[in-house]
Amino acid sequence: MPIVVEKVVAPTRQDLDDLHKIYRDAPTWLFGALKDSQGLIDAGLEDGSLLAARFNDRLLGAARLRQQGEQWQLSHLCVRTLTRRRGVAERLVSEARRTALESGGQLQLLAPAGHLECQALAAKLHLPLDNSED
Repeated sequence: MPIVVEKVVAPTRQDLDDLHKIYRDAPTWLFGALKDSQGLIDAGLEDGSLLAARFNDRLLGAARLRQQGEQWQLSHLCVRTLTRRRGVAERLVSEARRTALESGGQLQLLAPAGHLECQALAAKLHLPLDNSED
């Protein structure tokens, strides 16, 4: 069964539980001004920017995808620790990139400066990295 990437619009109780599990595994710097996982999930649902990767009816990874002019910014990307290194992040990035290209834009990874894991992910996935505050 493939990993399906979808915009989270009307999450079920299970989806919300999965989102909390995903972001429980996130480093604290990932939340930025949003403070915690609840703030991040609420903000993503409110502005329609929450993207998630589903496998066997469960969410395994999530991110926010927002358009800023011709640029599309992917931020707050996180995959559950149990399912890392299985292509979930790559699948999320692939779908985000497809969305950006279909609208004539480009995708970039938005992350705070100085985080080596973000730099490594951006390099691996051939994404420009924007170190603006989120």
